[in-house]
Amino acid sequence: MKKTAIAITSLAAVLALAHLWMNWPSRLEPAALAADLALPDASPPAGMELFAVPTGHTESRAMFAYRGGSFGDERQFAMTAYLVKHPRGNVLIDAGLGSEVAAHFAALPALMRAVTTFEAGTPAARQLAAAGIPPSELGGVLLTHAHWDHISGMVDMPAVPALIPEAEARYVAQDDDGAEIAHGMHDLKVQTYGFSSGPYLGYPESHDLWGDGAVVVVPAPGHTPGSVNIFVTLPDARRFVFIGDLVWQREGLELATERPLPAQTLVDADADQVRAQLRHLLALTRRFPELVVVPAHDARPTADLPRL
Repeated sequence: MKKTAIAITSLAAVLALAHLWMNWPSRLEPAALAADLALPDASPPAGMELFAVPTGHTESRAMFAYRGGSFGDERQFAMTAYLVKHPRGNVLIDAGLGSEVAAHFAALPALMRAVTTFEAGTPAARQLAAAGIPPSELGGVLLTHAHWDHISGMVDMPAVPALIPEAEARYVAQDDDGAEIAHGMHDLKVQTYGFSSGPYLGYPESHDLWGDGAVVVVPAPGHTPGSVNIFVTLPDARRFVFIGDLVWQREGLELATERPLPAQTLVDADADQVRAQLRHLLALTRRFPELVVVPAHDARPTADLPRL
Protein backbone atom coordinates (compact mmCIF):
# COMPACT_ATOMS: atom_id res chain seq x y z
CA MET A 1 0.00 0.00 0.00
CA LYS A 2 2.83 2.37 0.89
CA LYS A 3 4.58 1.62 -2.41
CA THR A 4 1.36 2.30 -4.30
CA ALA A 5 0.94 5.64 -2.55
CA ILE A 6 4.53 6.58 -3.35
CA ALA A 7 4.02 5.61 -7.00
CA ILE A 8 0.83 7.66 -7.27
CA THR A 9 2.48 10.64 -5.60
CA SER A 10 5.49 10.37 -7.91
CA LEU A 11 3.28 10.14 -10.99
CA ALA A 12 1.29 13.20 -9.83
CA ALA A 13 4.53 15.11 -9.32
CA VAL A 14 5.80 14.16 -12.76
CA LEU A 15 2.51 15.22 -14.36
CA ALA A 16 2.53 18.52 -12.46
CA LEU A 17 6.09 19.25 -13.58
CA ALA A 18 5.23 18.33 -17.17
CA HIS A 19 2.24 20.67 -17.03
CA LEU A 20 4.41 23.52 -15.75
CA TRP A 21 7.03 22.91 -18.42
CA MET A 22 4.48 22.83 -21.26
CA ASN A 23 2.66 25.96 -20.10
CA TRP A 24 5.37 28.08 -18.48
CA PRO A 25 5.23 31.56 -20.10
CA SER A 26 8.59 31.55 -21.88
CA ARG A 27 9.32 34.90 -23.56
CA LEU A 28 10.40 35.20 -27.18
CA GLU A 29 12.92 37.79 -28.29
CA PRO A 30 11.83 40.00 -31.22
CA ALA A 31 13.70 39.41 -34.45
CA ALA A 32 16.17 41.95 -35.78
CA LEU A 33 14.81 44.44 -38.32
CA ALA A 34 16.71 46.55 -40.82
CA ALA A 35 17.45 49.96 -39.33
CA ASP A 36 15.84 51.78 -42.25
CA LEU A 37 12.67 49.68 -42.37
CA ALA A 38 9.66 52.01 -42.66
CA LEU A 39 5.94 51.65 -43.16
CA PRO A 40 5.28 51.30 -46.90
CA ASP A 41 3.33 53.95 -48.75
CA ALA A 42 -0.33 53.17 -49.32
CA SER A 43 -3.08 54.97 -51.25
CA PRO A 44 -6.37 53.46 -50.10
CA PRO A 45 -9.20 55.09 -52.06
CA ALA A 46 -11.85 57.26 -50.48
CA GLY A 47 -14.87 55.15 -49.70
CA MET A 48 -12.89 52.07 -48.73
CA GLU A 49 -14.30 50.60 -45.50
CA LEU A 50 -13.63 47.73 -43.13
CA PHE A 51 -16.37 45.85 -41.26
CA ALA A 52 -16.29 43.09 -38.66
CA VAL A 53 -18.72 40.25 -39.41
CA PRO A 54 -19.01 38.06 -36.27
CA THR A 55 -20.26 34.55 -37.03
CA GLY A 56 -20.10 32.91 -33.60
CA HIS A 57 -17.43 31.78 -31.18
CA THR A 58 -15.94 28.83 -29.43
CA GLU A 59 -15.33 28.69 -25.70
CA SER A 60 -12.22 27.36 -24.04
CA ARG A 61 -9.68 28.34 -21.39
CA ALA A 62 -6.80 30.80 -21.48
CA MET A 63 -4.54 27.90 -20.51
CA PHE A 64 -5.09 26.42 -23.95
CA ALA A 65 -4.63 29.76 -25.76
CA TYR A 66 -1.15 30.87 -24.68
CA ARG A 67 1.63 29.73 -22.41
CA GLY A 68 0.98 31.05 -18.92
CA GLY A 69 -2.78 31.29 -19.37
CA SER A 70 -4.96 30.24 -16.46
CA PHE A 71 -7.30 27.26 -16.50
CA GLY A 72 -9.81 29.33 -14.53
CA ASP A 73 -9.83 32.10 -17.17
CA GLU A 74 -12.71 31.26 -19.53
CA ARG A 75 -12.24 32.69 -23.00
CA GLN A 76 -14.35 33.24 -26.06
CA PHE A 77 -12.48 32.50 -29.27
CA ALA A 78 -14.08 34.80 -31.85
CA MET A 79 -15.00 33.40 -35.25
CA THR A 80 -15.13 36.61 -37.24
CA ALA A 81 -14.98 37.39 -40.92
CA TYR A 82 -13.96 40.88 -42.04
CA LEU A 83 -15.45 42.67 -45.01
CA VAL A 84 -13.22 45.01 -46.99
CA LYS A 85 -15.34 47.30 -49.17
CA HIS A 86 -13.20 48.74 -51.95
CA PRO A 87 -14.26 50.64 -55.10
CA ARG A 88 -12.65 47.90 -57.20
CA GLY A 89 -14.50 45.08 -55.45
CA ASN A 90 -15.38 43.68 -52.05
CA VAL A 91 -13.57 40.82 -50.35
CA LEU A 92 -13.86 38.97 -47.07
CA ILE A 93 -10.92 38.14 -44.87
CA ASP A 94 -11.74 34.60 -43.70
CA ALA A 95 -15.24 33.17 -43.90
CA GLY A 96 -16.09 32.45 -40.26
CA LEU A 97 -18.57 29.78 -39.24
CA GLY A 98 -21.14 28.67 -41.79
CA SER A 99 -24.52 26.97 -41.76
CA GLU A 100 -22.92 23.49 -41.59
CA VAL A 101 -20.66 24.29 -38.64
CA ALA A 102 -22.14 21.52 -36.47
CA ALA A 103 -21.01 18.91 -38.97
CA HIS A 104 -17.62 20.58 -39.32
CA PHE A 105 -17.14 20.63 -35.54
CA ALA A 106 -18.15 16.98 -35.24
CA ALA A 107 -15.36 16.02 -37.64
CA LEU A 108 -12.63 17.56 -35.46
CA PRO A 109 -10.20 15.41 -33.43
CA ALA A 110 -11.71 14.13 -30.18
CA LEU A 111 -9.18 15.99 -28.03
CA MET A 112 -10.08 19.32 -29.60
CA ARG A 113 -13.79 18.67 -29.14
CA ALA A 114 -13.19 17.66 -25.52
CA VAL A 115 -11.74 21.06 -24.54
CA THR A 116 -13.90 23.27 -26.76
CA THR A 117 -17.55 24.13 -27.25
CA PHE A 118 -18.98 26.35 -29.97
CA GLU A 119 -21.87 28.74 -30.38
CA ALA A 120 -22.89 29.50 -33.94
CA GLY A 121 -24.05 32.94 -34.97
CA THR A 122 -25.40 34.17 -38.30
CA PRO A 123 -23.22 33.04 -41.23
CA ALA A 124 -21.40 35.79 -43.09
CA ALA A 125 -23.32 35.12 -46.32
CA ARG A 126 -26.64 35.84 -44.61
CA GLN A 127 -25.30 39.00 -43.00
CA LEU A 128 -23.99 40.25 -46.32
CA ALA A 129 -27.29 39.56 -48.07
CA ALA A 130 -29.23 41.32 -45.30
CA ALA A 131 -26.98 44.37 -45.76
CA GLY A 132 -27.70 44.48 -49.49
CA ILE A 133 -24.38 42.94 -50.55
CA PRO A 134 -25.03 39.81 -52.65
CA PRO A 135 -22.41 37.27 -51.53
CA SER A 136 -22.10 36.04 -55.12
CA GLU A 137 -20.69 39.45 -56.09
CA LEU A 138 -17.73 39.22 -53.72
CA GLY A 139 -14.35 39.24 -55.41
CA GLY A 140 -13.31 36.40 -53.14
CA VAL A 141 -12.51 35.35 -49.60
CA LEU A 142 -8.90 35.98 -48.63
CA LEU A 143 -8.17 33.11 -46.26
CA THR A 144 -5.47 33.51 -43.64
CA HIS A 145 -5.35 29.70 -43.84
CA ALA A 146 -7.70 26.82 -44.63
CA HIS A 147 -8.56 25.34 -41.23
CA TRP A 148 -12.20 24.51 -40.55
CA ASP A 149 -13.07 27.61 -38.52
CA HIS A 150 -11.78 29.96 -41.22
CA ILE A 151 -13.33 28.22 -44.19
CA SER A 152 -16.60 26.88 -42.72
CA GLY A 153 -18.62 29.82 -44.08
CA MET A 154 -17.55 29.05 -47.65
CA VAL A 155 -20.31 26.41 -47.87
CA ASP A 156 -22.81 29.28 -48.03
CA MET A 157 -20.91 31.02 -50.85
CA PRO A 158 -20.21 28.29 -53.44
CA ALA A 159 -19.74 30.77 -56.28
CA VAL A 160 -17.15 32.83 -54.40
CA PRO A 161 -13.49 31.86 -54.83
CA ALA A 162 -11.31 31.03 -51.85
CA LEU A 163 -8.16 33.10 -52.45
CA ILE A 164 -5.10 31.22 -51.21
CA PRO A 165 -1.43 30.89 -52.25
CA GLU A 166 -0.14 27.81 -54.04
CA ALA A 167 1.31 26.32 -50.84
CA GLU A 168 -2.10 26.37 -49.17
CA ALA A 169 -3.81 24.99 -52.27
CA ARG A 170 -1.47 22.01 -52.18
CA TYR A 171 -2.16 21.58 -48.46
CA VAL A 172 -5.91 21.42 -49.13
CA ALA A 173 -5.58 19.18 -52.18
CA GLN A 174 -3.47 16.61 -50.32
CA ASP A 175 -5.93 16.42 -47.41
CA ASP A 176 -3.19 16.99 -44.83
CA ASP A 177 -3.97 17.08 -41.11
CA GLY A 178 -6.23 20.05 -40.43
CA ALA A 179 -7.34 20.39 -44.06
CA GLU A 180 -10.03 17.70 -43.91
CA ILE A 181 -13.00 20.11 -43.93
CA ALA A 182 -11.63 22.23 -46.77
CA HIS A 183 -10.67 19.11 -48.74
CA GLY A 184 -14.18 17.73 -48.32
CA MET A 185 -15.86 20.86 -49.72
CA HIS A 186 -16.41 19.56 -53.23
CA ASP A 187 -17.94 22.85 -54.37
CA LEU A 188 -15.01 24.88 -53.04
CA LYS A 189 -13.76 27.20 -55.76
CA VAL A 190 -10.03 27.70 -55.16
CA GLN A 191 -8.23 30.60 -56.81
CA THR A 192 -4.50 30.90 -56.19
CA TYR A 193 -2.29 33.95 -56.29
CA GLY A 194 1.45 34.53 -56.32
CA PHE A 195 3.68 36.89 -54.37
CA SER A 196 4.99 39.20 -57.06
CA SER A 197 4.74 42.62 -55.40
CA GLY A 198 8.19 42.65 -53.82
CA PRO A 199 9.38 42.88 -50.20
CA TYR A 200 7.05 44.33 -47.58
CA LEU A 201 7.93 45.22 -43.97
CA GLY A 202 10.76 42.74 -43.82
CA TYR A 203 8.85 39.94 -45.55
CA PRO A 204 10.73 38.87 -48.69
CA GLU A 205 7.66 38.96 -50.96
CA SER A 206 4.07 40.13 -51.01
CA HIS A 207 0.82 40.26 -52.97
CA ASP A 208 -0.74 43.71 -53.33
CA LEU A 209 -4.37 42.87 -54.04
CA TRP A 210 -5.30 46.06 -55.92
CA GLY A 211 -1.89 47.63 -56.43
CA ASP A 212 -2.64 50.59 -54.14
CA GLY A 213 -1.24 49.28 -50.87
CA ALA A 214 -4.71 49.03 -49.32
CA VAL A 215 -4.62 45.24 -48.91
CA VAL A 216 -1.25 43.51 -48.97
CA VAL A 217 -0.78 39.80 -48.27
CA VAL A 218 2.54 38.33 -47.11
CA PRO A 219 3.47 34.67 -46.65
CA ALA A 220 3.63 33.57 -43.01
CA PRO A 221 3.95 29.76 -43.14
CA GLY A 222 4.07 27.60 -40.05
CA HIS A 223 0.58 27.15 -38.68
CA THR A 224 -0.21 25.72 -42.12
CA PRO A 225 2.17 25.58 -45.09
CA GLY A 226 0.41 28.48 -46.82
CA SER A 227 -0.66 30.67 -43.90
CA VAL A 228 -0.55 34.41 -44.62
CA ASN A 229 -0.73 37.74 -42.84
CA ILE A 230 -2.97 40.38 -44.40
CA PHE A 231 -2.17 44.10 -44.00
CA VAL A 232 -5.09 46.51 -44.47
CA THR A 233 -4.62 50.28 -44.63
CA LEU A 234 -7.72 52.49 -44.47
CA PRO A 235 -8.19 56.01 -45.87
CA ASP A 236 -7.92 57.47 -42.35
CA ALA A 237 -4.38 55.95 -42.15
CA ARG A 238 -5.31 53.22 -39.65
CA ARG A 239 -3.33 50.06 -40.34
CA PHE A 240 -4.42 46.56 -39.41
CA VAL A 241 -2.66 43.24 -39.79
CA PHE A 242 -4.79 40.10 -39.73
CA ILE A 243 -2.53 37.28 -38.55
CA GLY A 244 -4.84 34.27 -38.60
CA ASP A 245 -3.75 31.76 -35.98
CA LEU A 246 -0.17 32.92 -35.53
CA VAL A 247 -1.42 33.49 -31.99
CA TRP A 248 -4.95 32.81 -30.80
CA GLN A 249 -5.31 35.68 -28.35
CA ARG A 250 -3.54 39.03 -28.13
CA GLU A 251 -1.69 37.95 -24.96
CA GLY A 252 0.49 35.89 -27.27
CA LEU A 253 1.93 39.20 -28.49
CA GLU A 254 1.65 41.15 -25.24
CA LEU A 255 3.51 38.43 -23.35
CA ALA A 256 5.67 37.44 -26.35
CA THR A 257 4.78 33.80 -25.89
CA GLU A 258 3.55 30.87 -27.93
CA ARG A 259 0.75 28.38 -27.68
CA PRO A 260 1.22 25.66 -25.03
CA LEU A 261 3.24 22.74 -26.36
CA PRO A 262 0.27 20.32 -26.60
CA ALA A 263 -1.61 22.88 -28.70
CA GLN A 264 1.43 23.41 -30.93
CA THR A 265 1.66 19.67 -31.50
CA LEU A 266 -2.04 19.46 -32.29
CA VAL A 267 -2.47 22.40 -34.67
CA ASP A 268 0.85 23.73 -36.01
CA ALA A 269 2.39 22.22 -39.12
CA ASP A 270 5.83 23.64 -38.23
CA ALA A 271 6.28 25.12 -34.74
CA ASP A 272 9.74 26.50 -35.60
CA GLN A 273 8.30 28.49 -38.49
CA VAL A 274 5.48 29.77 -36.27
CA ARG A 275 8.09 30.90 -33.73
CA ALA A 276 10.09 32.73 -36.41
CA GLN A 277 6.96 34.44 -37.74
CA LEU A 278 5.95 35.48 -34.23
CA ARG A 279 9.40 36.94 -33.51
CA HIS A 280 9.23 39.01 -36.71
CA LEU A 281 5.75 40.27 -35.86
CA LEU A 282 6.88 41.14 -32.33
CA ALA A 283 9.64 43.27 -33.83
CA LEU A 284 7.18 45.01 -36.17
CA THR A 285 4.77 45.87 -33.37
CA ARG A 286 7.61 47.40 -31.36
CA ARG A 287 8.88 49.42 -34.31
CA PHE A 288 5.38 50.43 -35.44
CA PRO A 289 3.05 50.53 -32.41
CA GLU A 290 0.31 52.03 -34.58
CA LEU A 291 -0.20 48.63 -36.22
CA VAL A 292 -3.43 47.05 -34.96
CA VAL A 293 -2.69 43.33 -34.80
CA VAL A 294 -5.77 41.11 -35.14
CA PRO A 295 -5.48 37.46 -34.10
CA ALA A 296 -8.32 35.62 -35.81
CA HIS A 297 -9.85 34.44 -32.54
CA ASP A 298 -9.67 37.63 -30.48
CA ALA A 299 -12.42 40.21 -31.05
CA ARG A 300 -10.91 42.82 -28.73
CA PRO A 301 -8.56 44.54 -31.23
CA THR A 302 -11.47 45.22 -33.63
CA ALA A 303 -14.19 45.98 -31.08
CA ASP A 304 -14.55 49.50 -32.50
CA LEU A 305 -15.00 48.44 -36.12
CA PRO A 306 -18.49 48.89 -37.56
CA ARG A 307 -20.75 45.87 -38.09
CA LEU A 308 -22.92 45.33 -41.12
